[in-house]
Amino acid sequence: MIRSFAAPIAAIALLVAGAGGASAEFFDSREVMGGGPNFYRGGASPIPRTTVMYPTTYTPGTIVINTGERRLYLVLQNGQALRYGIGVGRDGFRWGGVHRISAKKEWPDWTPPSQMLARRPDLPRHMRGGIENPLGARAMYLGSTLYRIHGSNEPETIGQAVSSGCFRMTNDDVTDLYNRVSVGTTVVVLNNK
Repeated sequence: MIRSFAAPIAAIALLVAGAGGASAEFFDSREVMGGGPNFYRGGASPIPRTTVMYPTTYTPGTIVINTGERRLYLVLQNGQALRYGIGVGRDGFRWGGVHRISAKKEWPDWTPPSQMLARRPDLPRHMRGGIENPLGARAMYLGSTLYRIHGSNEPETIGQAVSSGCFRMTNDDVTDLYNRVSVGTTVVVLNNK
């Protein structure tokens, strides 16, 4: 009985793997989003999500990103925050400011901006959302900027300066944050080294 299911399952696995594999071959993700080339691997963050004391004047629900610490804080009640490990922009790509989450998307498509295409003309012009997509499981768009808080299938890049300005989290962490915030949430980016 078990053998009768093995062949169809193997065939489905090959079809699923082949469906997105070709687009990943166009570029090396280490150049685009940082980290290794294996899009299919997920995993736990090397910096565990934790609740910490965080005395601040920001109102609960505010996201504070500290690029120097490579941490994202979701401000909670009673002087606490939920702290996540993140990947930040590499040298020359870090920035600061205050924005609001302007959109949220699950398994977002990715269209490299023209600035990135100018640096890397070999990149695909568009990638459908899915496990091989560099934006991962969720994305929260920051105002009218080119930047996002997004997922990643490369947990080894969390805590590193690897991106072109976006803030990356493990898929597990970005999904957790995504479920806690809404469009309109204030995001404060502190650009310190």
